Amino acid sequence: MRTVLVIDDNPAVGTALDLLFGLREIRTLHAATPADGLALLARERVDLVVQDMNFSADTTSGEEGVALFRALRAKYADLPIVLLTAWTRLETAVELVKAGAADYLSKPWDDHKLVATVENLLELAEATREVARFRDERRRRRKALADQYDLRGLVFASAATERVVELACQVARADVPVLITGPNGAGKERIAEIVQANSAFRSGPFVTVNCGALPSELIEAELFGAEPGAYTGAASKAREGRFEMADGGTLFLDEIGNLPLAGQAKLLRVLESGQFERLGSSRTRTVKVRVISATNADLPALIRDGRFREDLYYRLNVIELRLPPLAERGDDVLPLAEHFLAGAARLDAGARAALLAHAWPGNVRELKNAIQRAQLLCSEGVISARDLGLTLARASAVRGGPEAEPDRAMIETALKNARGVISQAASELGLSRQALYRRMEKAGLRGEG
Repeated sequence: MRTVLVIDDNPAVGTALDLLFGLREIRTLHAATPADGLALLARERVDLVVQDMNFSADTTSGEEGVALFRALRAKYADLPIVLLTAWTRLETAVELVKAGAADYLSKPWDDHKLVATVENLLELAEATREVARFRDERRRRRKALADQYDLRGLVFASAATERVVELACQVARADVPVLITGPNGAGKERIAEIVQANSAFRSGPFVTVNCGALPSELIEAELFGAEPGAYTGAASKAREGRFEMADGGTLFLDEIGNLPLAGQAKLLRVLESGQFERLGSSRTRTVKVRVISATNADLPALIRDGRFREDLYYRLNVIELRLPPLAERGDDVLPLAEHFLAGAARLDAGARAALLAHAWPGNVRELKNAIQRAQLLCSEGVISARDLGLTLARASAVRGGPEAEPDRAMIETALKNARGVISQAASELGLSRQALYRRMEKAGLRGEG
């Protein structure tokens, strides 16, 4: 059951809140002094604290409440705390909210507002715990993967990347071709390296060829080698192809969709028999190579257009690993950014928000370039959103930035819609409670609770 601890020297307050919260199936514990409250917290599971600001007779300074709040925050950093104020100066409560208090309400309180605030905070606390449990479980799974497999130093935190990595590790030992699909710059080669590092071919060479970076007339010579004079401009001595270089190891064929049809036929033969001939030679050579291919192209569409062999597609696509774009792996953005910085600079809050809001059409490659550029432009080792130079849509603008800044009318409307409940109004505006209080002060507005 959800549990609220009320720390107040007035027994009537504890009784009233016990009745009020009991109607919502919320268990209420009561402590008359800060010491009793801290002792209760040490032995009971509590989801939220409602605390008074004064505990001694004829005391209205709020210093006792400030000391209690600090003691609670020091020991229970994530515990939501609601302040009940009577004679205490409003400025004191506002300062505590800025320091992390969830909200404050004046005595005598409005039952509806108090219940709404407590219910919202309890729901938020439960959601926060679920997220924390989920992240802890993900961290444990990632650690288990890293302990069991060689992940080649891959940096990731998202569930989407974890699924791809886990599958790559599982299929690595099977001696079958693997096709990695996904957009340019997403990190397909890193996934190929993980497959190779955990395969039976891990002690062999890892040879890469970009089929999209070579003229079509040279691709066959690049893959299969060539004898002297086999084509115009050929070298005067025999040329070893990539398949021969990769013998006993792994050949990574990037941009496989760009391979011409003649090369596709030869590739199909190698995949089926391990045999091929160099250009200009009739001697058949045999190799043992694990082939991993990658593409950002729609291979089934190329098959329909007659530009890619269907039989080769099914031979390459025994196992497909689809690496999503970075836009679908939001949890990877900040860890990757920190990795690229390598401690040489620090991201401020605005920069972090900008990185998370950006769509990253260029994927990981674009992120790396943005971080390198910002590192050169930043001052005193701190990167701001301005240094990143990212174009943000209004809907996902940096929180607190010029486009997202709420004016007085927007704040008043949000407060009205939330019936004065600060946490609800802040959520509507996309702000934290502390940020909303600062803007209310600036606009000369006062909350009702």
